[in-house]
Amino acid sequence: MNKTSKIYIAGHTGLVGSALVRRLSADGFKNLVYKTFEELDLTRQADVESFFAAEKPEYVFFAAAKVGGIHANNSFPADFIYINLAIQNNIIEAAYRNGVKRLLFLGSSCIYPRDCPQPMKEEHLLTGLLEPTNEPYALAKIAGIKMCESYNRQYGTQFIAVMPTNLYGPNDNFDLNTSHVLPALIRKCHEAKISNQSEAVVWGTGTPRREFLYVDDMAAGCVFLMNLDDTAVKRELLSYPKPCFVNLGTGEDLTIADLSALVAKVTGFTGKLVFDSSKPDGTPRKLLDVTRLHALGWQHATQLETGITNAYAAFLKSPAAA
Repeated sequence: MNKTSKIYIAGHTGLVGSALVRRLSADGFKNLVYKTFEELDLTRQADVESFFAAEKPEYVFFAAAKVGGIHANNSFPADFIYINLAIQNNIIEAAYRNGVKRLLFLGSSCIYPRDCPQPMKEEHLLTGLLEPTNEPYALAKIAGIKMCESYNRQYGTQFIAVMPTNLYGPNDNFDLNTSHVLPALIRKCHEAKISNQSEAVVWGTGTPRREFLYVDDMAAGCVFLMNLDDTAVKRELLSYPKPCFVNLGTGEDLTIADLSALVAKVTGFTGKLVFDSSKPDGTPRKLLDVTRLHALGWQHATQLETGITNAYAAFLKSPAAA
């Protein structure tokens, strides 16, 4: 990419998309294109086709998706599979038809089997059953990967993908009904602190292990991959049956109990953390093997406590903290 390349960021208002906009803008890219949901409904094929035909973006960062935590996935499984499949079908096909030079699809580490060997390698995809609590979302993301792979094989496109681990940071979703674990913990501990509660309740047993990547590190990794030269991309990401995606994470994890204690420390909550074992734990462990990413030349920069401190500062400025 060069500084004047026309770059479309799909999903620019979300946690991931807004981080991509921040990174690209900071790096001096001047020709960024994005539309709000009100301006462009990505589930409508004709509208997406018209947008691509009119704008002719050279590069696409595909961060648009319906996302949520365990509660949201359990409550709205049809929405999670339908909306994500519709968006993916429309954008990937339109990107091909309109000659996009390179597309980066944002997936999720939930694509891997529930009982996947740890750490999870790219070649573990489709080797076992998925975690039931987010299966519809995971299936949609797997379909997105396979679409990119199939278009590359049939049409010679450069549609690559990243599978980020759990992301957090500025512009996160702090709604307790739909948020992921880390922003939910930030809000719970903050509210317990300001209301002088003696305890804060955490879903599950606290024993599952999770990996977390600060969202601005994720954006830096994505821009790095989009700037790889054609030779490296063709060798590492377009040589079927080698996976067209790479894991994007830290290669480090911790228990939910340890995460909760760290969030309590950062937010200043000094009460007791109570684990509600009647609530689902989800996958026992999800740690990405980032060997392939490191070999390409990229590693994360933000340590977890620093990232949580930044995320808490962003929460305090958000409507959720009001």
